[in-house]
Amino acid sequence: MTRRTFTLGSVAAAATLVVAAAGLVLAGGLDATASAAEAATAGCGKAPTLTSGSRSIQSSGQNRSFILRIPDNYDRNHQYRLIFGFHWNGGTANDVDSGGSDREAWSYYGLRQLANNSAIFVAPQGNNNGWANPGGQDTVFVDDMIKLIENDLCVDTTQLFALGFSYGGGMSYSLACSRATVFRAVAVYSGGQLSGCSGGAQPIAYMGIHGIGDPVLNISAGRSLRDTFVRANGCTTQSPPEPKSGSLTHITTTYSGCRAGYPVVWAAFDGGHTPGPVDGGGDSGVRTWTKGEVWRFFSQFGGTTPPSSSPTTPPPSGSTSAIRNTTSGRCLDVNGASQANGTAAIIWDCNGQANQAWTATDSQELRVYGSKCLDVNGAGTTNGTAVIIWDCNGQSNQQWRVNADGTITGIGSGRCLDLVSNGTANGTRAQIWDCTGATSQKWSRG
Repeated sequence: MTRRTFTLGSVAAAATLVVAAAGLVLAGGLDATASAAEAATAGCGKAPTLTSGSRSIQSSGQNRSFILRIPDNYDRNHQYRLIFGFHWNGGTANDVDSGGSDREAWSYYGLRQLANNSAIFVAPQGNNNGWANPGGQDTVFVDDMIKLIENDLCVDTTQLFALGFSYGGGMSYSLACSRATVFRAVAVYSGGQLSGCSGGAQPIAYMGIHGIGDPVLNISAGRSLRDTFVRANGCTTQSPPEPKSGSLTHITTTYSGCRAGYPVVWAAFDGGHTPGPVDGGGDSGVRTWTKGEVWRFFSQFGGTTPPSSSPTTPPPSGSTSAIRNTTSGRCLDVNGASQANGTAAIIWDCNGQANQAWTATDSQELRVYGSKCLDVNGAGTTNGTAVIIWDCNGQSNQQWRVNADGTITGIGSGRCLDLVSNGTANGTRAQIWDCTGATSQKWSRG
């Protein structure tokens, strides 16, 4: 991966920069309930003149550059997500776009491959390979790119996202502060307040990822950025769990109490200054868990759907239904209709019985029999840990995020509800596993 060439000295130098960004707030805001017509840009329906590749633009009296990636199957009448990927200190737009030595598996921090032609991607180039944002000029650069792209391409204006590592994380955080009515969500990898924060009081969906042993930007910097939006989003203050040193694992926590549509997610991992940590040690754009979790975080939000996708609507709180596996067509079931703690969750032919009736709660539980919860055995977080039922106790191993793409993510583990060996036969046991986006990890109601 290209990021292996980072010089910690240069990144550390960036970490000492605290530049206040003046930032010009765009007039007006975007209502999350805007209709599809209201969300469409001027480029919808037009034959595009922009093409994928390197481009330049005048911004704040400077010649700035960026790389644009348009879906291969671009449809001028379909509204696409627009995702900005910001490079680290000393990095380049090409590093983000190409994915370095991990190539397409790590392009745009791995999101371009996961998007599968359902989004437009932009990799801006920072002045001096950084994002100092003096006088808010980098923020205005982003404004100018958005204007250019939306005038030529069909974008869903409720579906703009930003992500970046280190200095690029600082720039993404800066946009969360000053452009909360423009961007739907941001993901900040190992960031700090390096590009300023003009604002920070308006809610925006926020995900922070940070290593507990980061020697360049201490995890306290990431916690501080996170807490800005814990406050702005009205979330319940808490000290989310973080993995122990030497565990070589990660823990993802979704805050409770946040305003509807404005979640805050914190993913802490046992590792250093990297955007691609791997549970068990090392970093790899191919094997990292970060890309799957960030893609799920971004793709959960509403808006127009990709041309080839059929997302599942997460069940409203209090609803009771069967949960059907997409690949097998069979339902999530409690083995033998037992109500004993520790009974395995399996799949079985859908039959409408009580052991296949799951109720979603405000506490992110999936209850069965009224008082039993879908549970990760022993509060485990590793691949292959069995999924069982147990008396409901409010712990994170009994909390599940039902995503719009049909996946179901364990809050305590950050891994997806999965079937052993991708099995489809009656009696196949449920487990947790790294989220891959495969249809075998997708579920539907009813």
